[in-house]
Amino acid sequence: MSTATAPSPLPPVPEAPEEQPARKRRKREVESGEGLFAPSMLTRLGLIGVALLSIFPLYWMIVIASRISSDASGFPPALIPGGNLGQNIQDALTNPEANLLLGLRNSLIITGTVTFSVVLISTLGGFAFAKLRFRGSKILMATVLFSMMVPLQQLGIVPLYMVMVELEWLDTLQAVILPFLVNGFGIFMMRQYVEQAVPDEIIEAARIDGASTIGIWWRIVLPALRPAMVVLGLLTFMLNWNEFLWPFMVLSNENPTIQIAIRQISTATWSADLSMIFTGTLISIIPIAILFVVFGRQIVSGIMEGSTK
Repeated sequence: MSTATAPSPLPPVPEAPEEQPARKRRKREVESGEGLFAPSMLTRLGLIGVALLSIFPLYWMIVIASRISSDASGFPPALIPGGNLGQNIQDALTNPEANLLLGLRNSLIITGTVTFSVVLISTLGGFAFAKLRFRGSKILMATVLFSMMVPLQQLGIVPLYMVMVELEWLDTLQAVILPFLVNGFGIFMMRQYVEQAVPDEIIEAARIDGASTIGIWWRIVLPALRPAMVVLGLLTFMLNWNEFLWPFMVLSNENPTIQIAIRQISTATWSADLSMIFTGTLISIIPIAILFVVFGRQIVSGIMEGSTK
């Protein structure tokens, strides 16, 4: 009795000898980054010029913050930092009319609360609009997009102020926090990211395994959204940290944010003390600089992943 034997697999077709070195060379170039883009000398000079133009305002701020006020308007202008930076920082922080330390504390509370709320609600909303099917989702998404077209600061400042008066929240931090806890751009951004980063098959497999909707959001969606969350958090932090108009409307000079405190430095005397103004500005950018240093790699990777998706 004869037994059938399985046919042996066909041997792989060998590559042509002339194709092997070219394939290896391309692989080596991709792994090392060589040969992908070779900028010309003119491109390099242009990039160096743009970098210098971008860095010069920051450098000039440090120069003036480390000198006396008269050096800011002198000619020729001072281009080398002086030795008064420490004294100027101490004077700015202890200025009783500016309340710079209180402004830093208030800005950290306001910006941290708003950033956390925007990132949390945006991830929940983006997941719901992208992967859940419920009645009225298209109308609600259209409402979110419409909210992005309305400039809240220009058109909504009067009714918002009237609401804060009725709530008796003037000169309180919640008056600055409440209007910005939700961001339409964040919901839209997370919705687009969830659609590309989280396949439907993974969510269906999790539902078959008995995972709840919140469990899917916590265990599957949030890890995939981490790069986008870092980018959105940084953008929200910067936007609210530099906000001036609305805090100026509802807060007093005795309970300021950092931007109002810097304004107090410029109006505390008859003539503007430029060295103090630049010192206060230098102090105000320290938290943002720390964020860039700590989360710089995640920010770049998040932007790159978003662009490729």
